[in-house]
Amino acid sequence: MPPPSKVALLFIDGVGVGARDEAANPLTAHDFLLSQFEDGSGAPLPRGGQRHDVDTTFGVPGRPQSATNQTAMLTGLPAPRLLGEHVLGYPTRPLAKLLADASIVKALLGAGRSVTFANAYPVGYLDALGLARRPGSLGDFVMPDKLKRRLKPSATTLAFTAGEVPLRTFDDAVAGRGLTHDIDGAAAQRRFPVPRRTPEEAAAIFWALAEDFTLFEHHLADEAGHAQDRGAALDALRTFDRFAREIVRLMPDDAQVLICSDHGNVEDLSTRNHTTNRVAALSFGAQTPALSTVADVGRQIVAWLERP
Repeated sequence: MPPPSKVALLFIDGVGVGARDEAANPLTAHDFLLSQFEDGSGAPLPRGGQRHDVDTTFGVPGRPQSATNQTAMLTGLPAPRLLGEHVLGYPTRPLAKLLADASIVKALLGAGRSVTFANAYPVGYLDALGLARRPGSLGDFVMPDKLKRRLKPSATTLAFTAGEVPLRTFDDAVAGRGLTHDIDGAAAQRRFPVPRRTPEEAAAIFWALAEDFTLFEHHLADEAGHAQDRGAALDALRTFDRFAREIVRLMPDDAQVLICSDHGNVEDLSTRNHTTNRVAALSFGAQTPALSTVADVGRQIVAWLERP
């Protein structure tokens, strides 16, 4: 069977495989694609979708964190094991070097593949970080030096920066060439004049801008988990689910779609902290991925697309 011609990765922060506990786990409220539970039960998956429960700890003591596990996903390397610890928040210098050297974006570009990041950002944010961007002026502002010194790029932006891929701006979101982090524009519109869209409209835009490899990042579920906010969690999960289902429905026959998180969180609102639970890596398409840790997601994408 030939490898896919396109691979889409929908990365959602902070959604693990937890207990079927209605009091603590908002994923029990509906049959979301990510309503997958530790007893093996879960929502049915469309288009022959496959569920793979993958490790997030890498055998390193402590709770998995975003910086190390996102680096693992975007390099295919066991970042927590390499550093001997879990690093929260944004990549430190050692993690930034891993991304600069081993980003899957860089590897795919080196193999002659095209890549893109669907997320759009305010111009002022990208300029404050010194990240290469596409043309635009929406969200332009001058950040005070005091704040700029504390600002750090995410693992996703560093992964694309490693390949010298200009990031999308809110001008792209307005023009239908990029997506806000919240998918529908509701949260972004509180601060910037970006359009509102249905999750289904956002999914159509995603495929219209898609390259050989396309990434979209969503982090509102993780924020809701830290806040222990069930209402915000359900809003984020509902919007993401509508978006993801439409992505799968519109998926070309020669494409593969992966949906994965970096660690658990929102599946247990009894705590503000990340969990050590596995995460459900969902795969849609003709291929059966080989996945045991979140790092394998990145490795598998490169393996599929590096083939001629």
